[in-house]
Amino acid sequence: MASIKAAITGVGGYVPETRLTNADLEKMVDTTDEWITTRTGIKERRILKEPGKASSFMGVKAAENLLEKTGVNPAEIDVVICATVTPDMTFPDTANTIATEIGADNAFGFDLAAACSGFLFALTTGTRMIESGAYKKVLVIGVDKMSSIVDYTDRTTCILFGDGAGCVLLEPSDNEEGFVDAVLGGDGSGSKYLMMKAGGSLYPPTHETVTNREHFIYQDGRPVFKAAVQGMRDATLKVLERNKVDADDLDWIVPHQANRRIIYSLADFLEIPKEKVMVNIDRYGNTTAATIPLCLWDYERKLKKGDRMIMTAFGGGFTWGTVYLTWAYDTE
Repeated sequence: MASIKAAITGVGGYVPETRLTNADLEKMVDTTDEWITTRTGIKERRILKEPGKASSFMGVKAAENLLEKTGVNPAEIDVVICATVTPDMTFPDTANTIATEIGADNAFGFDLAAACSGFLFALTTGTRMIESGAYKKVLVIGVDKMSSIVDYTDRTTCILFGDGAGCVLLEPSDNEEGFVDAVLGGDGSGSKYLMMKAGGSLYPPTHETVTNREHFIYQDGRPVFKAAVQGMRDATLKVLERNKVDADDLDWIVPHQANRRIIYSLADFLEIPKEKVMVNIDRYGNTTAATIPLCLWDYERKLKKGDRMIMTAFGGGFTWGTVYLTWAYDTE
């Protein structure tokens, strides 16, 4: 019996309407547009400001965008996986909330937390579920409302992050295109460089944790930058080597949108021309688990069936990974 191959058959995305520009940030913290642009490549980011709206709202919007484009009946979806570090609540999981809101009444859902690598971890998990033969339609969502955990008095982090959601539909492939391979990694010793200290069971919320502003992102940029470049390079090289693929043969690199210098450092290392690198960090900033699916959403019309693609990411924890696949459809 032939093995089942999983393929991306649809893409959806959503970003909030409110723009937080570098000029806006100049009025909030000691920074400048030139400083931010030079060091990160970011010009603006989107912020979900409306009261009562959280990650599930953006995930629903992205999923509805996908369902409308593909014509898929939400009742046909078997599983919803939501990659996020900003769930609506610690529990219940945000995936089930999204499933109910979009009418995926026959699906079960669960959240997956691996920071900026979360979407690739969720994509690989969903792929294995398709390959098992037990499931036919798996919706994989990357969504984060980073503005809910950003300290807007900290100029080292508040310039980086934005809000957004992106998603893909995984189905069994009816041809040779689809998921090929993945390398995923982690190193818990890196957690001290990129984390949110309070809010979990180790440091539950108290007056003291709130006063000490420990419910916001903390990042030590220098070791994170170094580890990100190394982690994404190593995982990508391993995938290419064991699949006997040259970088020249790739049609697209889809890197996590953390920092333009990291993105182009990877491209230069692989000697990949910049026109093959998906970049939208200038408009959205770092949306954590949403950056890679938002790139696919932005570039979908440029993709052709059979395109060979590398997706790679690095996140807090540390976590990292690279996925290699061939694109399964032409966009009309």
